Amino acid sequence: MTEGIKKAWTEMVQPLLRRPPECQVAALCLREGPHGPEVLLITSRDTGRWVLPKGWLMEGKTALEAAQLEAWEEAGVKSAKTADHPMASYAYDKRLDDGYVTPVHVQVYKMDVTEIIDIFPEARERTREWVTPAEAAQMVDEPGLQSIFRQM
Repeated sequence: MTEGIKKAWTEMVQPLLRRPPECQVAALCLREGPHGPEVLLITSRDTGRWVLPKGWLMEGKTALEAAQLEAWEEAGVKSAKTADHPMASYAYDKRLDDGYVTPVHVQVYKMDVTEIIDIFPEARERTREWVTPAEAAQMVDEPGLQSIFRQM
């Protein structure tokens, strides 16, 4: 690709092809550890990178209910005290199965975990780990999520 075509593609065509941001919900699962608050991170199924339990909005469920369901299915959080509205949000670019990259806006719901179990739907597909917010900021890739952890 020549430089002129590459520049035109980057500056004019790609922005036209980008969709408005999709919306996901995430569960920021917390507990009190021996040295202060701890955050529950899980590995993604596709790349194995560290993430929060999260997913798409679901028909018939509120955003909070969808976040609670993701926390159960992906991390085994059986019960938690939750706020009615998101505590924060961040944005990232998600690579879809067809290779297309779409912008995503994630609403983050704080969940103070009261019960977590080892047998849950995606237990064999993920690893989970409790870490300090500072450790979590080092483990995740998304700058917006890193910022949320650094402010805790």
